[in-house]
Amino acid sequence: MADGRGQTERDQSAIRNYPQLVRRYARLLEVSVNLASTFDLDTLLQHVVDAAKELTECEATSLLLYDPATHHLHFEAATGALFGGSSDRIVVPMENSIAGWVFAHGESLQVEDALADTRFYREVDLLTQFETRSVLCVPLRTQDKTLGVIEAINKLHGAFVEEDERMLHALASQSAIAIENARLFQQSDLVAEMVHELRTPLASLTAAAHLLKRQELPEDQRGRLADTVYREVFRLNEMATDFLELARLESGRGRMVREPVHLGGLVQECIEIVRPQAEAEGVSLESEAETTQSPVQADRNRLKQVFLNLLTNAIKYNRPGGHVRVGVVLDGNEAVTCVSDTGRGIPPDSLPHIFERFYRVPDPGHSIGGTGLGLAIALRIIDALHGTMTVESEVGKGSTFCVRLPTGSALSPDTRPLR
Repeated sequence: MADGRGQTERDQSAIRNYPQLVRRYARLLEVSVNLASTFDLDTLLQHVVDAAKELTECEATSLLLYDPATHHLHFEAATGALFGGSSDRIVVPMENSIAGWVFAHGESLQVEDALADTRFYREVDLLTQFETRSVLCVPLRTQDKTLGVIEAINKLHGAFVEEDERMLHALASQSAIAIENARLFQQSDLVAEMVHELRTPLASLTAAAHLLKRQELPEDQRGRLADTVYREVFRLNEMATDFLELARLESGRGRMVREPVHLGGLVQECIEIVRPQAEAEGVSLESEAETTQSPVQADRNRLKQVFLNLLTNAIKYNRPGGHVRVGVVLDGNEAVTCVSDTGRGIPPDSLPHIFERFYRVPDPGHSIGGTGLGLAIALRIIDALHGTMTVESEVGKGSTFCVRLPTGSALSPDTRPLR
């Protein structure tokens, strides 16, 4: 009798919940269509965690991807309740973590009491000031590999049930395919641009090599052609280096560290590095920084790369006897570093494109070399550090590039080290 009564109650519960179940599957289908048409990886990952939260009716969701370079999982997206809207790519080890266990075993895992489970990685809660009570975690798997995991955290009403797991599994399957497609799309797009840009130096090398084979070529022309070969080979090497750097940043594999950085000292260090170049070009350098300024939380080496790029450009596009000034000031909760020059300036029609990949301001005399990737890389780095970069310019008078970064006082407790 008891078994029959229990079965009847389960049947009645299933009938009551049937309309809600249909709505959830309809929503899952709608989400799947949306994911299939999204090729921007950051946008895609946010769509996934938002959909996971809605489908499992939980307090927060997160998505972690595996980085083969570090052999760790990294938070790549999360809903606002978990990280204040920013996952900050917190690192989670493969050992002693629920996410690591799910990734390694390729199986879903439901934990009703996270604190009582030895696999629970408590450091994430400490870093984010979020309290994890229950977890439903499923792997992100394609046909031949596991990309990462999706976590649903703290069921809003009761405990996670089998239907929640089925929903999350279905979403994870669609998401894994969409993530792979987005990565391939980004890579193919970047590779196509790279191949296009390679054609010019390769054409120069081909022509030079053909002419150098001519025995009757005068020695002075042979020397000029040798110089051309050297310049183009150097340019190809520089382009390959920049291309790999940009590819790492755009794919999310360009991991960063977070440490206190005093901008005044870093700027002065960068100025001393470029001083020989400035003296050779007859350009003077000047810097000014507020001495009481709070440090910023940033990757020092990456930030140095940004400032060196801006300073090098300011010298390269300047005029003999010109001037470059670097100022670091505090503006509210932001540290603002501006690099100003007295050079040729950027035409108004070029300004909207200045941070685009491979874009170079028209140079009729072809007197200035470069790959057209430096500013695109710099902008990617500043974006990853939650900052902004802007440019103002006037033809014939010069340009000013400004980098804004949050200071220590502006960083919320959930801002933590990046890898």
